Amino acid sequence: MKWFERIKNVKLLLIIVAIVIAIASLLTSKYLIDDLKREELNKMEVWAEAMRSLNQADENTDINLVLKVLNGNNTIPVVVLDREGEVQTSRNLGKVFKADEDSLPEIKSMAQAMKQANQTIRIDLDDADDYIEICYDESLMLKRLAIYPYIQLGVVVIFVLIALFALFASMKAEQNKVWVGLSKETAHQLGTPISSLTAWTEVLRETYPDDEMLPEMEKDVKRLERIAERFSKIGSIPEPKEVDIKEVLTRVVEYMERRTSSKVVINTHFPDHRIEVKIVASLFEWVVENLCKNAVDAMNGTGRIDLYLQDWGDGIVLEVADTGKGMPKSHFKSVFKPGFTTKARGWGLGLSLAKRIVEEYHKGKIFVKSSEVGKGTTFRIELPKDQ
Repeated sequence: MKWFERIKNVKLLLIIVAIVIAIASLLTSKYLIDDLKREELNKMEVWAEAMRSLNQADENTDINLVLKVLNGNNTIPVVVLDREGEVQTSRNLGKVFKADEDSLPEIKSMAQAMKQANQTIRIDLDDADDYIEICYDESLMLKRLAIYPYIQLGVVVIFVLIALFALFASMKAEQNKVWVGLSKETAHQLGTPISSLTAWTEVLRETYPDDEMLPEMEKDVKRLERIAERFSKIGSIPEPKEVDIKEVLTRVVEYMERRTSSKVVINTHFPDHRIEVKIVASLFEWVVENLCKNAVDAMNGTGRIDLYLQDWGDGIVLEVADTGKGMPKSHFKSVFKPGFTTKARGWGLGLSLAKRIVEEYHKGKIFVKSSEVGKGTTFRIELPKDQ
C-alpha cells in the first residue's frame, strides 16, 4: 500500500504545482494586460486630441506635429466616424481596404462592433452640433497576450499529464520487478521441500504399498509442483499451448469440490463440443481457482457457484457467478488493484495477478460483469482462441 500512498502524494503535489503555476500565470498576465490597456487608452486619447487639432487647424497649429502623432499609431485599429456615422478615415484594421464604396459597409460594421464594446472617444468640434467619434480596438499584441495564459495553462496541463504517465509507468515497472522477484523466489523456496516430499512418498510407497492415503498424498505433492510451476512462470514468457478449455475447467472444478464444503454446489454449463484454445493451462487454472475461492469466501462456505462457458467462434467467454454477499458498483474496478481486499486475511493480490495473467499472457479481458449486495457477483473473462 505504500506504493499507492506515494503515487497519491506525488499526484497531489503535481496538481498543486500546476494550479499554482496556472494561477500565477493568469494573475501576472491580467496585470500586464490591464497596464497595456491603460497605455493604449492614453495613446488613443492623445490620438483623438490630434484629430481634434487637425479638424480645427488654423495658422497657429503645428500640422507637422499633429501628423506625426496621427501617423505614429501603427498598432491600434481605429475608425473615425462623423456625426452622420459615415467613415472619415481608418487605420490598422488588419487588412487593406480599397478606396471605394464596396469596403465602407465592412468598415462601418467594424466601427459598430467597437462602439458596442464601449471603445469610443467623442470629440466635439467648434460647431455645437458637430462632432466626430474615434472608434478603436485592442492591438494585435494585446489580443495575443490575452490568449497567452490559456496557451501556457494548456502546456502546464500537458506537462502534468506526461509527468503522471511517466510516474505511473515507472511505478508499474518497479512493482512488476518486485512481483516477479517474489514469484521466482517463492518457486525456488518451494522446490526443496517438494523434492523431499516426492522422495518420501516413494519411500512410503515401497514400505506401505497398499496404504489408501498414499494416492491422496501424491495428489497433494503434484498440486504443490503445479503451484511452484505457476510461480516460476510469472515474469517469464510462457508458451501458450492449444488445449481443450473444458478439460482445464473440469480439473479446476474437481479440485474445488474436493477442497470445499459439501454446502457449496458448483454447477458447470459447458457446450457439448470440444473447444480448443491457446492458453498457458497452469496459469489459467490459477485464475479460475482464484475466482472460485473468492466466491467460496464471499458465500461464507454455503451457496452455489455457476461456471458458464460460451464459444464465440474466434474466442471464448467464461463467467463465474456466485450467490455470495456481492459488492457495490464502486468496487468493480478497485477489486483488481493490488492490496485491495475486503477479507480479514490475505494480501489482496489474487485478482490483481489474475488480471495480469488474463491480459498480459492471454491478451484477454477480465472484469466484474454484475454484482448486487446480498445477492452475488459475476466475473467475466473474454479470451481469443489464438494469440
